[in-house]
Amino acid sequence: MERSRYLQVALEAAHAAAEVIRHYYRDGVEVSIKADATPVTRADVESEEVIRRAISTAFPDHGFYGEETGSHALDAEYLWLVDPIDGTRSFVRGYPFFSTQIALMHRGEIVVGVSSAPAFEQIAWAERGQGAVLDGHACRISQVHALEDAAVSSGNLRTLAGGPRWADWAQVVQRVARIRGYGDFYHYHLLAAGRIDAVLESDVNILDIAALSLIVTEAGGVFTDLDGGPVTLETTSVLAGNPRIYAAVAELMRVPG
Repeated sequence: MERSRYLQVALEAAHAAAEVIRHYYRDGVEVSIKADATPVTRADVESEEVIRRAISTAFPDHGFYGEETGSHALDAEYLWLVDPIDGTRSFVRGYPFFSTQIALMHRGEIVVGVSSAPAFEQIAWAERGQGAVLDGHACRISQVHALEDAAVSSGNLRTLAGGPRWADWAQVVQRVARIRGYGDFYHYHLLAAGRIDAVLESDVNILDIAALSLIVTEAGGVFTDLDGGPVTLETTSVLAGNPRIYAAVAELMRVPG
C-alpha cells in the first residue's frame, strides 16, 4: 500500500505518541476530572501535544480538533481529528483497551485514519481508496452471511438501554451466535480483520471513531450511525459490519434503509 504524506505523518505522530503513553502506563499517573466528568492524565495531554506538533509542523494550514488541547480552524479544508488516548478509564485502571486515534477529514470526508494500540503493540491504518492494513498486512471483513453464525460486539450502550430500541437489541442478542463486548478500538480492529462480524455502540463521539470508520469501510465493511447516516462531526452512535450482517442487524434495530 502506497502511503501519502498525510498518512506518513499520521503514522509518525502515532508512533511518537505511543512512546509517551508507554512511559506513563501503569506508572500511577495522576488523574484529573474534566468538566464533562471524564478523566484526563498527563499522558493524554503530552501525547496529544506530540501529535499536534508533528501535524502542525508538516501542515501548518490544516485545522486541528483535539480531545485535550483544543481546536482551531474547524472550517479548514483539511481537518485533523485526534484522541490521544481513547479509553483513558482503561488506561488509568491498567488494562490495555485504549488507543490513539488520528484521522484526517477533507471537506467533510475522512480520507486518512490511524488507530494505534500501544499496550497491544498493534496498529491499523487506512487511506481512502487504498484499502486497510492491520499490523502490516492488508485486512478484509468477514464473509459470514447468516446472523445465526455471526459474532457481534457492543459497547457504550447507556443511551440504547434507556430508550425504546433496547427491545430491538434483545432480538439481535437472541439471534446471533455470539455476543461480546470488546469495546473501544478493539472490536473495530477485529471487525476489519474479519474476526467478528458487526459492532454496535450508542454513546461515542467523532474523535473515538473517525479513523476506525475509514479502516472498517476500506476493509470492505459498512459503517453508519444508528439512524443509517454517514459519519460526521456530530456522530454519536455506530452500527458497523460486513454488508450482510450489517443489513440483518439494521433490520432488527429498525435502522432506516
